[in-house]
Amino acid sequence: MGDGPPDRSDAKATARADAAAGIPTQLTLREQVRLWRRVAMLVGAVLLFVPLHYLWRLLRLSSPWPRIFLGTSARIVGARVARKGVPLKRDVFYISNHLSWIDILALGGASGTAFVAKVEIGASPIVGWLAGMNRTVYVKRENRLGVAEQINQLRDALEENWAVTVFPEGTTTDGQSLLPFKTPMLRVLEPPPPGVMVQPVMLDYGPVAEEIGWIGVESGINNAKRILSRKGSFELKVSFLEPFLPQDHPGRKAIAAESRRRIEVALVEALGRPLRPFAYAMGAVPSGSPAEPGAS
Repeated sequence: MGDGPPDRSDAKATARADAAAGIPTQLTLREQVRLWRRVAMLVGAVLLFVPLHYLWRLLRLSSPWPRIFLGTSARIVGARVARKGVPLKRDVFYISNHLSWIDILALGGASGTAFVAKVEIGASPIVGWLAGMNRTVYVKRENRLGVAEQINQLRDALEENWAVTVFPEGTTTDGQSLLPFKTPMLRVLEPPPPGVMVQPVMLDYGPVAEEIGWIGVESGINNAKRILSRKGSFELKVSFLEPFLPQDHPGRKAIAAESRRRIEVALVEALGRPLRPFAYAMGAVPSGSPAEPGAS
């Protein structure tokens, strides 16, 4: 009996592996149509929401439009965000696992948070500029001397936005793993600002996590091209876990360890199996280089 046609899941796995290896993704005509349709919708959202945002700023009003825009953009790119738990509205430091630039759209839309993200996201077309509207702080691993300046930016963001999110894994993964948490950006919690709490957040892309994840040496543009051209939508569960007082776990390393423990428990429960080691070495990810300078 001869071999049947190649399994679609095998083809997707091959495409993911090629992308992670830095091989540019070739799109079919239908995929190109989906890509440009979504790009057009994102441009339309920009033309609608950005003027409203600047009008609110001109009137010195608190602008809801970045949050509305980010949530709308998440839906345009295919994410159907399902929020679980209650996000604190202010004086909160979210600590989350990290898979994709879509994380910023989903979390920003769900909570209105500002971000600390890798510098490559800031350089990405459209997404970087829009994330910057929401007071994103961009960092790069090699900028070891800039930690103090970045911490000052974080303090300013906490004062203005009431909520800041960090991705302490330092890079994006495949949703099946959880890397050790780096701690330089948690220095802002030494000592913690008055009244600020830490709330861990677990992101779960379900069965499409490995397809969506920005891993290996894939460029940001190629990753965006793959995601914007894919068929259909996907569920993204954003679980806001139980918050805790940073004073209960003094020091950035203890705060990181407690946050990671809670996220790991939630991720293992969501996957229904133990986590596996991340297949891509940190040193081999220039396009997804760790978002935080220095080691823990």
